[in-house]
Amino acid sequence: MGLSQISGGMYANRNRLQLERCKYIGLAKTHSANKLITDSAAGATAIACGQKTNNGILAMDTKGNELKTILEIAHENQLSTGIIATSMIQHATPAAFYSHKMSRIQYEEISLDLMEATIDVLIGGGRRLLEGRKDGRNLIEELKAQGVGVCKTLKLARKLDQDRIFVFAANGHLAPARKRPRNFLGKASRVAIDRLDENNKGFFLMVESSQIDWGGHANDASHILEEMIDFDRAIGQVFDFADQDGETLVIITADHETGGFAIEGGEMKPKKLISNFTTYRHTATMVPVFAYGPGASAFSGIYENTQIYYKMMEALGFVQPR
Repeated sequence: MGLSQISGGMYANRNRLQLERCKYIGLAKTHSANKLITDSAAGATAIACGQKTNNGILAMDTKGNELKTILEIAHENQLSTGIIATSMIQHATPAAFYSHKMSRIQYEEISLDLMEATIDVLIGGGRRLLEGRKDGRNLIEELKAQGVGVCKTLKLARKLDQDRIFVFAANGHLAPARKRPRNFLGKASRVAIDRLDENNKGFFLMVESSQIDWGGHANDASHILEEMIDFDRAIGQVFDFADQDGETLVIITADHETGGFAIEGGEMKPKKLISNFTTYRHTATMVPVFAYGPGASAFSGIYENTQIYYKMMEALGFVQPR
């Protein structure tokens, strides 16, 4: 999600986005340890762990040493934790917050890390990687045996009384925004927040609108705009919670831009924008970092994506500024 994706979403949404409520905006440099153009694994690892790594690696350094993620540190400090994605939960960005692997495509092994992960609320796709596995294990049943509430829908999730809830809403990735339930990401965010906020010590929640990236890879402007608007609805709901709570910092950013998306003309109406792409791949352009709530001013400026981790850690009171 780069500036053009945000601009496109704004114009397609009658020139308004919830993101405009932010007063503090920065720019993050996205390159990985070994490439000018990062992939999602290295980009997410930088944000989750505060260290650059090679493309394809999840929460490990370039030599294969495990890096502790901010989600794991939050758990150690008795905060509740959550992850939401519209992709498989084993996909690179969500996986970088709980799994440590030298290759992002080790999906069955990444699924095993869920058994040890310090996650209280998990919502996304990827159920098929827990059932019908090559090793014959049924990880869904194993999670249930651990006392985790596991279900397939947000409606059922609201009824679960277990301390930890995992919602696998699709066998693979979730459907695109145009085909999944309206405002799924916003509703999922509220389900997670309502659970996590029961902890008076606080919580850490990572929410990914995964498929903005896929619209870029497919050079499909309509897909990008639909996902952007869906994501922005979720952002608005989270901002509303933050306003009511008064102690919640919200950060919106990206691991990279995809597609070299550009707006070349059109009108401020849905599907009336004229756009183009420079590639089917990622680009090296800087990405925006929006911040809202207590401590938001720290996210202004231009900095490496690793600094997002340190700024979050400082906001949580875990480390001094770096």
